[in-house]
Amino acid sequence: MQEQVADIEEKVLISKKELDALRLKLEEYKRQLEALKRMIFGKKSERFIPTIDSKQLSLFEDLVEQTEQEIEKYTVTYQREKKKAPKKKPVRSAIPSHFPRVKEVIEPENIPEGAVKIGEEVTELLEIKPLTIYVRRIVRPKYALPEEAGVVIAELPSLPIPKGNAAASLLTFILISKFLDHLPLYRILQIFKRQELVVSKSTIGGWVKQASELLRPLYDNFKEKFLEDAPYIQADESPIKVQDREKKKTTHRGFMWVYRNPLKNIVLFDYHKGRGKAVPETFLKDFTGTLQTDGYKAYQNLKSQGNITLLGCMAHARRYFEKALDNDPKRAEHILLLIQKLYKMERKAREKQATPETIKRYRMIYALPILNDMETYMNEEVHKLLPKSSIGIAMRYTLNIWQNLKQYIYDGRYEIDNNNIENAIRPLAIGRKNYLFAGSHEAAENHAMLYTFFANCKTHNVKPYEWLIDVLDRIADHKANKLEELLPQNWKPKSVKQ
Repeated sequence: MQEQVADIEEKVLISKKELDALRLKLEEYKRQLEALKRMIFGKKSERFIPTIDSKQLSLFEDLVEQTEQEIEKYTVTYQREKKKAPKKKPVRSAIPSHFPRVKEVIEPENIPEGAVKIGEEVTELLEIKPLTIYVRRIVRPKYALPEEAGVVIAELPSLPIPKGNAAASLLTFILISKFLDHLPLYRILQIFKRQELVVSKSTIGGWVKQASELLRPLYDNFKEKFLEDAPYIQADESPIKVQDREKKKTTHRGFMWVYRNPLKNIVLFDYHKGRGKAVPETFLKDFTGTLQTDGYKAYQNLKSQGNITLLGCMAHARRYFEKALDNDPKRAEHILLLIQKLYKMERKAREKQATPETIKRYRMIYALPILNDMETYMNEEVHKLLPKSSIGIAMRYTLNIWQNLKQYIYDGRYEIDNNNIENAIRPLAIGRKNYLFAGSHEAAENHAMLYTFFANCKTHNVKPYEWLIDVLDRIADHKANKLEELLPQNWKPKSVKQ
């Protein structure tokens, strides 16, 4: 009997372990199902709106009902004539003054003699012309000098593509259409075709390649000096499909490594074939300062000659709790409310344009207690949760990088999250949905270069069309030791004296 009891107890124990394992699997499947449903049907916004407590709501409803009963005792009925409120006329915004005006005067017919003009009515309409393609014809007369001294002819200005027929304006249109308007090259060819300009795929691809080669020294100069005087940078990475001759019937999954210097407000895209730890280690080998990233393990314990301090991203942590709202609303809302308070402080500091010293003092007084409350709460609750549940994953992720997350409060120059670098990556995310892949690893490197230039145009309020057409015209003759002058953050048009 004792042996039978022991055998039964052993089987019960095994069954209990199997049941626990099945529960963990069930939670994991539920989490995956929630994530899949969210991707298909859910909202994309991460904005958190706290729910009203049910007790508070019932109390409010009781008060409303009681108030209505009191009002009924003293109700006086009467009729009042309803006056229709005058309809407000829609106000049309004025057309900006920088657009050129083409004047058109329409005189009334059959004006009798002696009529005197007493004023005029002006109506402004927005007009647009389709893409206008024209040929710039450069004519250079030749002159024979007297006494057979030879022949003189004016020197041909530098062209973006020597012996080519694509001018800087056409190359600029193509590059901006692809990397800012996210049009694949075949759609640009269709636009040209509607204007009766027939260009082959190989020709337009060659134009993009040659224009990229012309800009390459400028990009290399920027990349080489990116980490100079940079005590604080942010980093993130994003995938891009790339055609590879060695991989038939499929594409290679490469990565854009993106770095941002918040103090100088500059961005660098750097393409690599992989996502391994060697990539940031190579780029940051001489870097000393603070590196802000998400929780990706490649950034942990980087081997470099400098001293690197890791800084976490609160937005990534918040994202996990926002996804856990369906799994455990009570715990997820509690953390999200605390994070919401932290962001409210940051928003107020930005609105007041506070100095880094003031921001640090403000954080130490108000943000530190909230962070301490978050840490205490998560340490108490995390042991009560299934490890593979959404809320369990959220708390473990956050606690694993907690010291890095808190680090931002000790320096007013630090940002609470990596959102600005994610904003810089957004054009890449939109573009790859349209053109699907880069044609080669070399093409992907050119993508990184052009996304770098256009991101810095945006952050420094430089018009990309004006910048690129000017740089393509000038770069071939520009001094190599003064290439930095052509970067978007340093650029001045030809009309402005250097």
